[in-house]
Amino acid sequence: MTRALMAVLGVGKGTWGHIARLISEEEWDAILLVGNDWGKENFSPSKEVDWIIVNNRAGFNILKDTIKEKLPAVDEICISLVSGSGKEHMALLAALREAGKEFKMVILTGEGTKYY
Repeated sequence: MTRALMAVLGVGKGTWGHIARLISEEEWDAILLVGNDWGKENFSPSKEVDWIIVNNRAGFNILKDTIKEKLPAVDEICISLVSGSGKEHMALLAALREAGKEFKMVILTGEGTKYY
């Protein structure tokens, strides 16, 4: 079974540690980060990632379609919405829904990594 992490990476660095730990502590066949050029230049993940570069000022459908075009072809998609904006989160969820992709939410807790 192949699985991918898809995470929104916002401009507030306070949540970047959470995403960095998800990347480093779990096994992923693919890692896709949704963010802007600034995030790509300044975030240093421990593993190879693919970026879906979005402009948060673009219209919702543009964000959704940009994400939808790059959805991974894997058995399981795990998403993290800890970082980023509501608009980016909604675009990711809408892209997954339109493409008919099922997903799990993943989050780090005091008891370890949890999947919902």
